[in-house]
Amino acid sequence: MDFPSPNSTKFSDSWNWRSLLRLRGLAREFVRCNVGNGRDLQVLENAKVREVCASDGWIITNPRSDKALNLQIYLTTIQIPHDDQGMDSYDWVVQDHICEGFSSSRTWASVRPRAALVDWFHTVWYKGAIPKHAFNMWVTNLNRLPTKVRLAHWGLNINTTCDLCSSQLESRDHLMLHCDYALVLWEAVRVRLNLPQLSFTSWSDLILWTRTKNCRSPPTLRKLVTQSVIYAIWKQRNNLHHNQAQVLPYVLFKGIDREIRNVIIARRLNKRFEKLMSCWL
Repeated sequence: MDFPSPNSTKFSDSWNWRSLLRLRGLAREFVRCNVGNGRDLQVLENAKVREVCASDGWIITNPRSDKALNLQIYLTTIQIPHDDQGMDSYDWVVQDHICEGFSSSRTWASVRPRAALVDWFHTVWYKGAIPKHAFNMWVTNLNRLPTKVRLAHWGLNINTTCDLCSSQLESRDHLMLHCDYALVLWEAVRVRLNLPQLSFTSWSDLILWTRTKNCRSPPTLRKLVTQSVIYAIWKQRNNLHHNQAQVLPYVLFKGIDREIRNVIIARRLNKRFEKLMSCWL
């Protein structure tokens, strides 16, 4: 099948059409032609398949290259186009599956880059998560937050001391797990969930804790609480750093508590959330 060339576009052609033409090489992999009478299928811009065959076989010169030889070998395996075979037709084929027309979902699943499933996926992108909290958790988990230590590594001449505690370097693990400000919040979470202890030596310990099953604090509640705390800490850090507005951790936890209650109430018809209020209160 011959696709229009990107060089054949006109100035009046839309941006969408020109963008689609740039994908012509990729589209060739998915288009399969079913040869019927050969009247519609084009080999070149002005050449039809029907024009290179007769009733007794294909009208092709002797091959002068390996590609031409392979073409002749392939042509011997298919039936010569004839009017009795009906019109030429085209199929969109994805991984040997013939789609009923174009399938964007199957095509994207075939061409998109893939990577191995990571163990933190369900901690970040769980069903019922608050979108802004999930996104912030994703960035934090990848250690991409612009903490002072990271900014210093980029070459900025700044004071790398944590603004919340004024005693340690501001890294992700310190800010979210070990800072005195964060410890007050995690202690409030421990008391609210009635846990014997709650401390994290590393970020991987926090991710593991969110997946741990417990009748008093199921994984969905732990993920909800974790993302709310992480988001609140980062928001307060930015508020203090840019606006010099400090909020006591106990006051901040009241906001976290109110937000968690609102989420549970809003999702109370979801099976994952229907019993979480009794676990949180």
